[in-house]
Amino acid sequence: MEHTSVRNRQTATIELAKAAMFTSAAVGAGFALAYVPNIELITAIVFAAGVYLGLSWGSVVGAVSMLIFSGVNPMGSGFINPPLVIAQVISMVLIAATGGLLRSWIFSAKWTKLKIVFLGISGGLLTFIYDSLTTLSTPFAMGFEEKNLLAMYLAGIGFTILHQISNIAVFSLILPGLFSRVRKPSGVVH
Repeated sequence: MEHTSVRNRQTATIELAKAAMFTSAAVGAGFALAYVPNIELITAIVFAAGVYLGLSWGSVVGAVSMLIFSGVNPMGSGFINPPLVIAQVISMVLIAATGGLLRSWIFSAKWTKLKIVFLGISGGLLTFIYDSLTTLSTPFAMGFEEKNLLAMYLAGIGFTILHQISNIAVFSLILPGLFSRVRKPSGVVH
């Protein structure tokens, strides 16, 4: 007979391995699309990690993925701009946590058009939050005054709108197919 603590350690090891797979997928996708402006899959993969692994492990995936990607980014390490890295990590934890909070709803019912639209809007809103936090973090690192924040924010709107539109498409066109094929979240026993 297997002891409960052994089973708990095995379960934790399996969840850690799953988190590592999601993290490597997010970082790998980030590097693969690094030279394509504002088109990325990290957000969707981190959200999916939250849905599949739950709030806690998904949040770990979000934080670690962004720390790795930002730290060794081929365009330059984000570690030279600590407020930016902090904003990126907070944003990805929020994205994963949202996925974790929506997991029962995502796995609960059929994929209707309304559900797909809601998921797309959620992806756009989460991307807007990410873009806002990261855009507003950079002026602080560069020593800009508060009165310049609005101008800096507005200057990046063209790029952020493209980012939000692309993630609306990914969340509404790709994620429903993934979630309809992965029928139960990790750690759930039926």
